[in-house]
Amino acid sequence: MIVTSLRTASYAALLAVLMLGVSAQAATSDYRQIEWVELMPADDLDALLNPPDSINQIADGSEQDSVAGLAQIEDEATQRYMEALESTRVVSEFNNTKIRLPGFIVPLEMKDEFTAIEFLLVPFFGACLHMPPPPPNQIVYVTYPEGVKLSSYQDAFWLEGTLTVKTMASDMGTAAYTLHVDSVTPYSE
Repeated sequence: MIVTSLRTASYAALLAVLMLGVSAQAATSDYRQIEWVELMPADDLDALLNPPDSINQIADGSEQDSVAGLAQIEDEATQRYMEALESTRVVSEFNNTKIRLPGFIVPLEMKDEFTAIEFLLVPFFGACLHMPPPPPNQIVYVTYPEGVKLSSYQDAFWLEGTLTVKTMASDMGTAAYTLHVDSVTPYSE
């Protein structure tokens, strides 16, 4: 995963956008429509929404301007922020819950040039590619043999299925949740 400037792509800013809510489109009665921030324990969310002052003191492009550089700052607030950025802690109430969640696809395995059959579902476009990756508790691992046709990585989808608490690691990131998919539909407001 490529990590860009911590200040210009603050995870707290991305979470604030996510907290505005998802589409008002009603979920089917069998699935609980959730927002990404619900998958994160409250103290992790609080740490990310309130980044330490030390981040503002890092010069753009400097050696410290990365997740690895931030790890070298030893104050308690920065360390707690780092823990939240890498957290695999989950909200156990979602284990074996039928959910509906929107997101973007980061392909891990393709059936053909345009069809992803194994992928990570992430809350924002570019996650794991162009900005700091989401914490593992904001990444969902999916295998879907039917496949999802992608015309662009900017396409968002609604996924419905059963969410389980199961950590999966890949070259693109670690997911703290796994989704057994029942249906995939294009995202629309």
